[in-house]
Amino acid sequence: MSDSTPTPSGLAAKVDKKRKRQAEEAPKEDKAAAAPSANNSTDGPQKKKKKKNAKNKLKQKQKEAEEDPKQQERKGGLDESIGKMDGRLLADHFAQKAKRHNKELTAVELSDLSIPDSAFLDTSSFESSRSLDQLPAFLKSFSPDKGAKLSQASEEKGSPHTLVVCPAALRAADVVRALRTFQSKDSTVGKLFAKHIKLEEAKQFLQRARTGLGVGTPARISDLIDAGSLKLGELERIVIDGSYIDQKQRGIFDMKETHLPLLQLLTRSEFRERYGAKQKRVQILIF
Repeated sequence: MSDSTPTPSGLAAKVDKKRKRQAEEAPKEDKAAAAPSANNSTDGPQKKKKKKNAKNKLKQKQKEAEEDPKQQERKGGLDESIGKMDGRLLADHFAQKAKRHNKELTAVELSDLSIPDSAFLDTSSFESSRSLDQLPAFLKSFSPDKGAKLSQASEEKGSPHTLVVCPAALRAADVVRALRTFQSKDSTVGKLFAKHIKLEEAKQFLQRARTGLGVGTPARISDLIDAGSLKLGELERIVIDGSYIDQKQRGIFDMKETHLPLLQLLTRSEFRERYGAKQKRVQILIF
């Protein structure tokens, strides 16, 4: 019998090698498993930091909007900046808006839609808010004899002394209600807008009623002038509902669908020849 140590069989040697390899790989797997957990521990704070930064940016934007003078002047359904403009600034404001909304027009066509400085009556001295409840006081402030004749109307039917131009029919209906303080048995506040009122009905109303003040939208007022139902011989002032802005922060100057008809109305030859005139003068007031 030999004294030498027996050599392990081939199968036993393979098993030994496999065990050694598993023993060597175990620490590596533990490290690899530990790495994601470390990453997860840092992901939490990073996500929180990102959310915090996003909130801070949002707050900063809100703060900047609140501090922006233009935004401050467009609060509570009003654009207070309009009322601070004199005739020269208003003429420029109209021209700039016309250029912005009607880029397809030529310089000559834009010139035809321009309104001279002399057309505007400076109302910047009115210190109260341009809210709807202040409209009667506004009219009295810029009418002769403190508005004593605002409740009167011409003997001629459909001949108002004042036209109030609004951006939409619903707003015009609100304005009519606000101006009923000037309505009397001899003078009716005319509804010159399309909301539930057909053009033919509006024409018939003007043909039978003495109207001191007429309230409407640019397109409907133009249609009634073209039809000959709305007469302009006694007209003294055109009041633009310019400070009002809707829920989308849009006013009569901000929308092409209202601004272009407004310009076309204000630049009619019947008005243009009377801006700055000594007799039968017509003035534009921006409320």
